[in-house]
Amino acid sequence: MKNKLLVALVGFLLAMPVAVATAKDNPKMKPFIMASKAAGEMAGTVEQVTGKLAAAGFEIAGTYSPYPAATIIVVTNEGLRQAAAQSDFGGYAAGQRVAITDVGGEIQVAFTNPRYMASAYRMKSDLGAVADALSAALGNQGEFGPDTGMTDKELRGYHYMFGMEYFDEPSVLAKYDTQAAAIAAVEAGLAEGRSGITKVYRIDVPGKEESVFGIAMDGSKGEGTMQDDAYIMSQIDFKPLRSSAHLPYEMLVSGGKVYALYARFRIAINFSDLSMMGSNSFMSIMECPTTIERALTRAAGGKVKKPST
Repeated sequence: MKNKLLVALVGFLLAMPVAVATAKDNPKMKPFIMASKAAGEMAGTVEQVTGKLAAAGFEIAGTYSPYPAATIIVVTNEGLRQAAAQSDFGGYAAGQRVAITDVGGEIQVAFTNPRYMASAYRMKSDLGAVADALSAALGNQGEFGPDTGMTDKELRGYHYMFGMEYFDEPSVLAKYDTQAAAIAAVEAGLAEGRSGITKVYRIDVPGKEESVFGIAMDGSKGEGTMQDDAYIMSQIDFKPLRSSAHLPYEMLVSGGKVYALYARFRIAINFSDLSMMGSNSFMSIMECPTTIERALTRAAGGKVKKPST
């Protein structure tokens, strides 16, 4: 009996380091990192943040204000572009988003968590160097977003619920004979502001036929509130720490085809704890996925699908 107890105890003790290592090596992550929050003013903070990003070696791909209380700065660098080149549809992560948001006089500076985005977009790189560089430049007061984070494995296989889209089930907005023709069509549609969709930035992925466009969506000039950046965020971004860095949406041109992550994935990956029903829920934006898809299809020069009957 004593020998059996001793063997069991030794086995338990040997197993402990493995369990600890597993938890440590598979941390739960959240989509955003709060860099700083303090009383201040928007314009001056935007200027300061832009300077810090440039000093840290980041290139400003684009800047826009989806509504008066928020300014989004999209950054890239050679490391991000190379990581994108190594991954299928890696262009979605070629730009990281930094948000400056005025929340009742408190200026919150936050950015997308590169490690989280690397997992969500199934990258080969964990973008750890980018995460460290952004934290060093802007600060890091911790991750935030959904109440419960997700591990790398959970993110790589994520969808909101049964029957909803995964990362590898995007909308195909348009198809062209060549990559150059696809790029030209998207550039023309965005310059025109077709369906209220305009260009925030473009990042070309090196060594492959792939470019990502960040886009602003204005419902008043397109399909209405269900495609509007400001309206959508008014429904889903209601916590004290604001997730403004969810924006902007993207269109990806790869191999002559124009794609966009389907909104039921693109929204849910950053707001995975939104309830299905009630106020501030997915029900309040139920029509957004199909509305956004129609607007982006028109902007890309594609053919809008007829509603199923």
